[in-house]
Amino acid sequence: MAGAARRGGGGIARGGQGGRAGKTGSHRKGAGAGSGGQGRKALEGRKATPPAHLRPGHPAQRRAAAGRAAQTGERGRGAADAAQAGQAGPRSRRPEADELVVGRNAVVEALRAGVPASSLYVAGGLDFDERLADARRLAARAGIAVVDVARPDLDRMCGTAPHQGLALSVPPFRYAHPDDLLARVRASAPGLLVALDGVTDPRNLGAVVRSAAAFGAHGVVVPERRAAGITAAAWKTSAGAAARLPVARATNLARTLVSFAESGLFVVGLAADADTTIDELEMATDPIVLVIGSEGRGLSRLVEERCDVTVRIPMAGAVESLNAGVAAGIALAEIARRRRGA
Repeated sequence: MAGAARRGGGGIARGGQGGRAGKTGSHRKGAGAGSGGQGRKALEGRKATPPAHLRPGHPAQRRAAAGRAAQTGERGRGAADAAQAGQAGPRSRRPEADELVVGRNAVVEALRAGVPASSLYVAGGLDFDERLADARRLAARAGIAVVDVARPDLDRMCGTAPHQGLALSVPPFRYAHPDDLLARVRASAPGLLVALDGVTDPRNLGAVVRSAAAFGAHGVVVPERRAAGITAAAWKTSAGAAARLPVARATNLARTLVSFAESGLFVVGLAADADTTIDELEMATDPIVLVIGSEGRGLSRLVEERCDVTVRIPMAGAVESLNAGVAAGIALAEIARRRRGA
């Protein structure tokens, strides 16, 4: 009996005893041990659940992605049919995933720069922070959907990236086709295009796009592989110029330069070891494509072979090269000056 009383805990119901009193032989309910309100927060809601098609791994999200891929495939088939009929049709490319900008400072800076975004994800249960308020305000002003999500859901979306409770979804950039840039060049005389060969830093790409827009270029061409594309970082560096100046992707940059040359444009490459300086470029007032290589490697062999002429930027001192953004700005400024004086 004494052992039974000790197991019962002195008449107070314990877990696993069904709320009955611990006294032997008793069938009356006794007092239960409560939490004292400590579990109250566990009963609170997690705010609005994001739509099914926005939740990673949800069947509806996979169906939506498959639907977008199918639409892209239909557009590709339509382009092939139109080409057979001798008509121009929309060009298809493989679908790309949305980019996630994560972190409070990065998200606020992207929103202030006007980076085109589709959704702002905010984790629940965050302490007040002025950047959170700024992000919500800027997103609402830009017409961007604000989605409150549970912290574990945002962790799964961002992986190991330190999101700090904020993430901004940026849709893939809509690239032009190199033929579209040729149409712009033909409509303006003299035409000016910029091509990048092996530039992998999106901030350099953004700086080139900004300089190209400032000095009257009609478009920028980047390779489809092993090169930077228009990401949120590139968009911010371009200061919005990526919205005004078309950027095209070339499957093969060397073949694209041959196509430009056959259309009447001179291909001018920037090379640190060139004999001619940019000041001596005789064809500066003609329709040209200015080709800029990477800072370390410069122009690739195949691309340099497609150039009609290579020029260098004269520099004083022991500096061997400039990054792509700076080099593009200097060369484009000189071409614009020569054209103003023509």
